[in-house]
Amino acid sequence: MTTLAAATRTHTKPIIEIQDVVKKFGDFTAVNGVTLTIHQGELFSLLGGSGCGKSTLLRMIAGFEEPTSGRILIDGQDVVGLPPYERPVNMMFQSYALFPHMSVEQNIAFGLKQDGLPRAEIAARVDEMLRMVELSRFAKRKPHQLSGGQRQRVALARSLAKRPKVLLLDEPLSALDKKLRERTQLELVDIQDNLGVTFIMVTHDQEEAMTMSTRVAVMDAGEIVQVDHPHAMYEYPNSRFVAEFFGSVNMFEGTLVEDEPDYVVIESPEVGSRIYVSHGISGRQGSVVWVAVRPEKVFISKNQPTQLDNVDRGKVTDIVYLGGISTYMVTLTSGKVVRVTVPNVTRQAEAEITWEDEVWIYWRPESAVVVQQ
Repeated sequence: MTTLAAATRTHTKPIIEIQDVVKKFGDFTAVNGVTLTIHQGELFSLLGGSGCGKSTLLRMIAGFEEPTSGRILIDGQDVVGLPPYERPVNMMFQSYALFPHMSVEQNIAFGLKQDGLPRAEIAARVDEMLRMVELSRFAKRKPHQLSGGQRQRVALARSLAKRPKVLLLDEPLSALDKKLRERTQLELVDIQDNLGVTFIMVTHDQEEAMTMSTRVAVMDAGEIVQVDHPHAMYEYPNSRFVAEFFGSVNMFEGTLVEDEPDYVVIESPEVGSRIYVSHGISGRQGSVVWVAVRPEKVFISKNQPTQLDNVDRGKVTDIVYLGGISTYMVTLTSGKVVRVTVPNVTRQAEAEITWEDEVWIYWRPESAVVVQQ
């Protein structure tokens, strides 16, 4: 499994360079001036909602779509105009696209046979791929005799058998149930880390992107709005869109009244105290800003806290119990609803605060991030 250190390691050699790429379908602009560099050995995710342009961008890298303008370089070679089979990439489709009449080993061998490789080399590569995905004992089975997770691994093995420089994955785990998807995420990360092949994955699942990726690009309306490591993206979003899209967040609108190099003060009608944040933003006094606070960074108590900033009173209007955590929906005196996530460290944790309780919510100055757009 990839550690945080591995996930945030520095890659130096670009394998994919996308330079000011635009893709139009008639009057509709699907991808709008995207510039992006992906390094060798990364597991890079394109994250965004439906219609944001992420799949179109992936298909242009694969060669299934051509840019309206701009350049796409793979390992230094401009591939615009090259057909898919001449590019050093392979694509694993959402449906897996396995041949139902072929066995597992025949599916894996198909592309190698198409390339005219010697029989002995095909057999060796198929055996290597089967062992890699732990399916050697299922080599003779047909796809319909496999589970969803096993079919996913066959599709992965077939994609990697040709030893591409880049593997493109379009929503590769969307057909799996939650528990299997979580296990397969870690298996994919292990395989990618062991092989060192660059993976570029399209997903709409924020948790999937956080679990698997070395870096993530969030897309909206055909543009990339932020690129960063998952941890940095979550803790330091550059806009309301990213903060709200990448995980759950409480967002407070207010006016900037003090802006110093090491702190800012915001007044918000949504919170019954001033908001103090322990970082500067180089903003303009009197401008409208937004304060983002993640639910797990908000405290909830029946007792009034001693701090004067970042605090308010409210009533618990809903509780969502999710086993390991409980989420409290607290309606403040302003009417603003705040989400508070609390780990259930004891079996009676959910009984300490319940529906209709009057509570205090508060957070530390370093727990909030101010965004200006």
